[in-house]
Formats: sequence, structure tokens, C-alpha cells
Amino acid sequence: MPISISNFSTENRGRVLLLFLLFLLAMYEFVTAGFSAFAIVCLLPFVILFVYLAFSWRMFTFWTLIVVNYFIQLKDLRIPFPMSLADEALELILLAVALIDVRQDNRFNRAGNTMLFAVMIWVGFCLIEVFNNSCDLGINVGLWFTGFRLLALQLVWILLVFSVYISSPKILMTYLKLWAIFSLFSAFWTYKQEYIGMTAAEKLWMETRGRTTHIINGGTLIRYFSTFSDAANYGCHAAGTAVAFIIFGITNKLRRAKIFFLFVAAIVVWGMFQSGTRTAIFCLAAGMIVYIFLSKSVKIAVPFSILFGILAFLLVFTTIGNGNQQIRRMRSAFNKNDASANVRDINQEAIKKYIRDIPWGIGLGMDSKDVPANNKFKKLSTIPPDSEYVYIWVHTGPIGITIFLVCMAIIFAGGCLVVLFRLKNKTLIGIGAGFCSAFVSIQLGGYANQVLFQYPNGLTFFGGMAIVYILPYLEPEFEKYEKMRLAQIAEKKQKRLEKKQLARARH
Repeated sequence: MPISISNFSTENRGRVLLLFLLFLLAMYEFVTAGFSAFAIVCLLPFVILFVYLAFSWRMFTFWTLIVVNYFIQLKDLRIPFPMSLADEALELILLAVALIDVRQDNRFNRAGNTMLFAVMIWVGFCLIEVFNNSCDLGINVGLWFTGFRLLALQLVWILLVFSVYISSPKILMTYLKLWAIFSLFSAFWTYKQEYIGMTAAEKLWMETRGRTTHIINGGTLIRYFSTFSDAANYGCHAAGTAVAFIIFGITNKLRRAKIFFLFVAAIVVWGMFQSGTRTAIFCLAAGMIVYIFLSKSVKIAVPFSILFGILAFLLVFTTIGNGNQQIRRMRSAFNKNDASANVRDINQEAIKKYIRDIPWGIGLGMDSKDVPANNKFKKLSTIPPDSEYVYIWVHTGPIGITIFLVCMAIIFAGGCLVVLFRLKNKTLIGIGAGFCSAFVSIQLGGYANQVLFQYPNGLTFFGGMAIVYILPYLEPEFEKYEKMRLAQIAEKKQKRLEKKQLARARH
């Protein structure tokens, strides 16, 4: 029997009324605010569904956060709201769910560590920055809060989310494998850009904003950026990722995982070279030097030192591989007379002249468009910062950059102490050392390029350090997990051996 509209409306009055109100709201937003607002309203039912899934299956939201954070900078992905909003919304949903469940399962106490101490020092300083009026423009809370969110609050969310949701060995290993799969996809996307072609959105970006920095040497060399915002971001991320997976691979007891992680590292290094990011070479080397220290093993230190010594010698003192433009580009990183390096030095000298008069910087969130043309510090706001550290230096002054460096050093030193003295399991020591080494890699990248808080680096590398601090909590369960996996592998080998012996006996 067919159902009439009137009968359906009578039986489902609440749903019909809700849909009708959403329709009216969508039409109103379309007429008054345009298509973007209209699209947001139309997506509300999906948002409601997502919130329901988030509260029903909280790991769904965590994995969604990891996926969104990694791919949000795809050139073809055009979202009608700020990129940071996606990450923050998911992180806050995750924390809200954890707070609701706190009586049943309180994992927030695991976040009470040295990293939280360092992050809160930085957050405290950034809170004081709200009173910064160095440019004599008055206190602008809106602009300050934008900078505060991006430079300070997101570190708090990352630390809390990873401390709460990386709660078992299985989740930890799934996270590492997911990161590995994404890294392989980025390498594949680099291959596609180089040998198959770019999408329309990528071509448009290359012909406009990326033209001067990504098409170089008279158009004969292209720096590929894969799924990232630009080549510098991609190259530095790839260096840190390669360091982590090399260490994960050589320290893992499971043969398949060992081979898989080392394979990922090799492919990621290839992608790193295609980015043409010269800083990435130093990021890779710095990360491996940290691991030599953390390994506490002569068997590891000696061959690694010899290998990197040979590679450094080949890059610095020979012309081997100069037929490849990407290798020539990387080799130029050791050229003290490089033009781009000189430009950075000139910019930093100009910044020093102005920054002496404002020890607190021009203020969080302040941009060139916010400083009037007749202002004394207009020039300072327009000089390209070139790196994350210079950006923090300009906006928070010598005081801010000093506090930030101290906080990063505390986070790193605390992580190293966990790896060196609190962990006993060799695989976990390798995971901790991998994250610590990768953290140094991306910090060095942030010294030379504006990549430290770019997507997906913030969540990936600060989240990695948060994982280091919770590894001691996971170690007892990880021991059982690893023994179980090794027993399963041994059992499978035994069964295969028995089958072979049985087959031979029959013949």
C-alpha cells in the first residue's frame, strides 16, 4: 500500500519539521551569505551523523583526525572553512568524549609529564602576549587568539589526544602502519606528478604561487610537493619520516614489520630527493646522529657513522651523480655562496635592526595587512620570515624565541630520558628513539623553512613525542603483545615446515 506524504508527515512530524527548518536555513544562507554558507548548512545532517559515530565509536574519530590531518593540504581539496578548524574540531570532539568517559577510563593522568610542563610554559608566555602593543595599534584580542590557537593551543590538544587515544600496543602499531601507508601514497603521488602529470589545481598553483620557488634553473628543474602545501614542507616531512622508519625497521623484532618499515623509508627518501629541498639532507643526517646517541650501541654507531660519512663525502667533495638535477640541487646545500642562503642572511640582518626595539615581537597573529604603512614596524611585518623560528622570532621577539627553544629542548630531553632509562623492550626503545630523532629532524627543518606547524607536521611529530612519553605505560602490555605475535609467527613456520616434511614423505 503506497504511503502518502500527509501520512508520512503525520507519523514523522519531528523529522519533517527539522528537515524543513534546515531547508529554510540553507536557502536563507544561500541568498544572504553565498554558496559556502549554503554548503555548510547542507552538511549539517552529516555532521550530526559524524558526532553520533564519534560518541559511539571514539577510535573512528581518532583515525579520521589522522587521515584529515595528512591530506587536508591536497590542492584539489577545496574546503569552505579554515584548514585548522577541521583538526581542532576533531581534537575537541575526541577530548569531549574522553571527558565523558573519564570516570570509567581516565587516561588524562598519563599526560602529566615533562612535555606537558614544557608546553604549558609556552602557553603561559603566549597568554601574556595578548598585552603586547609593540606596534602601538592597541590590543587586538581577535588577532592574538588566531596566533595563540595555531602556535600554542594546538600543542595542548595534540598532547592530550595522543596521550588518551594511543592506549594499546595494537593501536600504536596500527598508527605506525597508517603513517607508513600515507607516506607511500605521498611518494606515489610524487611519481604521478613527475611522470604522469599534475591535476588542474596543482598546475594552477605551480603557474601562480609556486612558480618562482618550484620551477627553477630556467624551467629545467621542478620541485615536487606531492600531497603537501609545498616542496619544502614535503621534503622536511619526508626526512623526518625516513629517519623514523629506518629506526623502526632496524629495531623491530617482527621480520615482516622490519622489511616493511625499511622499504617505506627507502621510498620516502626517494620522494625527499624529488622535492629538491636541500635542508632535508641536514634533517635526515641530524635525525640519524641523534639515533646513534640514543642507541647506546657500538654495533649501530660505527656502521651508521661510516655510512653517513661516506655519503657526506660524496655530496660535498665529489661530483658523482651530477648528471641528475635533483642531486645537483641537494649538493648545492653545501655551497656557502648559494644565492638563496644569502637572501635569507640579508633578511635576518634586516629583522635584527627592528627587533632590538621590540623584545616581545610585533605580536601573535599580526600580519603585514594589519600594520599600517606609516607604522615604524611595517617593514618588519613584510620581510619574508623564511623559517618557522624566524616567524616566531618576529612575532614574539627575542624573549619568545628563547622561551620556545627552551621548551622544545625540554620536550626533546625528556623524551630521550624516557628512551634511555625508562624503557626495557628493544622494539619500544626503537619506536621512542625513532620519534625523538624525527622530532629533531623537523625542528631543524623549522630552522630553515616555515614547516614546523604546517600540516601534517604538527600532529605527526609533536604527536610522536607525546607517544614517547606514554610508552612506559604501554610496555607491560606490549611485551605480551610482541610475545604473542612472535609465537604466532613461530607456529605458522612450524606448520609450514610440517607440511613440507609431510609432502616429502609422500614422495
